[in-house]
This record gives sequence, C-alpha cells and structure tokens, in this order.
Amino acid sequence: MTALNVLFLCTHNLARSILAEALLNDMAPGRFHAYSAGSSPRDNQQPNPLGLEVLRAAGISTEGLRSKSWDEFAAPGAPVMDLIITVCDNAAGEVCPIWPGHPATAHWGYADPSAGEGTDDEKREAFRKTLYAIHQRLELLINLPADKLEKTLLQHTARELSRAAATP
Repeated sequence: MTALNVLFLCTHNLARSILAEALLNDMAPGRFHAYSAGSSPRDNQQPNPLGLEVLRAAGISTEGLRSKSWDEFAAPGAPVMDLIITVCDNAAGEVCPIWPGHPATAHWGYADPSAGEGTDDEKREAFRKTLYAIHQRLELLINLPADKLEKTLLQHTARELSRAAATP
C-alpha cells in the first residue's frame, strides 16, 4: 500500500496541527506522510515553543516543523493529499481551497493548548493533554485495516474517528 498523505489544518499552524503532523509521522512512517498548515499563519510565525518542547520530551522529532499557509498545499506541484483533517473549530468553519485530487475530509476538534492562562507548567500540561488526545485518535487511524483506508471509504472512516476518542 502506498503511504497516505494527511494534511492537518488549524488557523495559525502553531500548536495542534504541528503536534498532529509530528505525531503521525513518528507513529506510522511509511504508512502515512503527515503535513500541517494554517489558514492564516502570521508572517514569520514559528511553532509554539512549548509544543516543540512537549514533542521532544515525548521522544518525537521536531526537525523540519514550521508554520506554513495551506496555500502551499493547494499550489501546483504540491503533494496530493488523501485526507485533510481540521483540528480547530475556526479552521473547520472556513472556506478551504479546492484541493487537488478531492481528498477525504474530517474535523477532529481539540482545545487550543496555547490559549490558556497560567504558569508555564500549567501551559506545558495543556500541551501534553492535547498531544495525548491526538495520539489516541491517531492510534485508531493507523491501526485501521487497509480496506478502511481505501479512498472510497476514507471519508466515512475519518469522520467516524472524530467520535471515537475523547478530547481533553
């Protein structure tokens, strides 16, 4: 089976979508190739440092992670996506570009770990909880039988997983 390309979308591409990209690439190399992007990342924006710290603490590579616009993935020559998953409610409600190849889409909403007030330890814990919640759902995805990941079933399967795991 050819690796499935999965794009995780969020508004700014600095926390949840970055966590999901790094996690899926770590959990299922060769079976999935994950990317992330935002609908409106800020100029010169970088991934949230606490998110990168939590990924590294979990033993997950942060090499190559960067905030980027979803326009990169709608442009000619971009990798063709098989599945696009929004991970924040704002991005889920936005009008998305027309994606080449008409990929399956799903919304897996998670609270924004970078939005909370509190001490650095409390913020770090919010990132850990979000990482864990994303991990639970990705674990279900990567363990699906190959027939559930065929293009004709991917839309239904991805949307079903949005109900399969609790969010923090």
